[in-house]
Amino acid sequence: MNESQNQAADWQQLADDIKRWGRELGLQKVGISDIQLSAAEARHFERLAKGYHGEMGYMASHGHKRTRPAELVPGTLSIISVRMDYLPAAGADPEAVLSDPNKAYISRYALGRDYHKVLRKRLQKLATRIEQHIGDFGYRVFTDSAPVLERPIAEKAGLGWIGKHSNLLAEHTGSWFFLGEIYTDLPLPVDTPVAPHCGTCTACIDVCPTRAIVAPYEVDARLCISYLTIELHGAIPVKLRPLLGNRIYGCDDCQLFCPWNRFAQPSPEVDFLPRHTLDDSTLIELFGWDEETFLQRTEGSPIRRIGHQRWLRNIAVALGNAPSSEATIAALRSRLNHPSALVREHVQWALERQQVQP
Repeated sequence: MNESQNQAADWQQLADDIKRWGRELGLQKVGISDIQLSAAEARHFERLAKGYHGEMGYMASHGHKRTRPAELVPGTLSIISVRMDYLPAAGADPEAVLSDPNKAYISRYALGRDYHKVLRKRLQKLATRIEQHIGDFGYRVFTDSAPVLERPIAEKAGLGWIGKHSNLLAEHTGSWFFLGEIYTDLPLPVDTPVAPHCGTCTACIDVCPTRAIVAPYEVDARLCISYLTIELHGAIPVKLRPLLGNRIYGCDDCQLFCPWNRFAQPSPEVDFLPRHTLDDSTLIELFGWDEETFLQRTEGSPIRRIGHQRWLRNIAVALGNAPSSEATIAALRSRLNHPSALVREHVQWALERQQVQP
């Protein structure tokens, strides 16, 4: 075996070790990709040109740094992409909560500890393990924290394929997982992408409450409930409010009803277990939280990022969609004089939808 063959064997062994170390650290899948994202770059800029990103200005920032890894982190040669499952191992049945208009539906990923913190620590441990084995090397860790095309990278790394709902799907896992990356200056051998398996299925498109999946593999975020309840800072468009139902933070419909998710396994991570019964709370109960309670009970949670005003905004819409009752009307009226014009406007809409004069 010549020197170049020895080096190739050494890099392959390191790649195998990295995958093993990742599994030992609680990462369900680790793959490696190159940094060539030209096809994904074209799709990215097409979506931006159509305005699908809405108010998410950061999607259009940074020029080509999002689509050209070596411009974001000079010297990058390969990317370690990881998957961490998050479906809670315990908690209320999501479909049962979704079908009860008096309950508050919160996306499964947000029920426990903020995944950015959990996954980032795990990725840093993996990077440290590599460093201990080979010495100093150039790297940066990312968990949805910089301009990174996570899903196309993960797809190239063999972690799954991008489904018609634009989420990553894995054949024996579904889509209930987070993604993270380590950009490295190591010439690691790359993995082979898996073939897509959506076929003729359109379950995610058919079930989307707001028809945000405007075409296979094409999502208009401006219509997406996750965008409307999390990313949008102002008023939720009136015509879309009835379609939100009882979804107050995010939306899981395209995952809940995807056939591949029947293979999903609960996450072993206790950090992702529901906190403060957020998996099975009533709208009225959560609408009663003052700002101090909101901050206390969302500490360490991704929910905190929307702030108390948007929390009340979202729940007011859901209460407007709920069956009329004295308790619902009383809850809404209790916020009629809220200091925030944003909250007041949504409360007034909800009362009118309940056919009650504010």
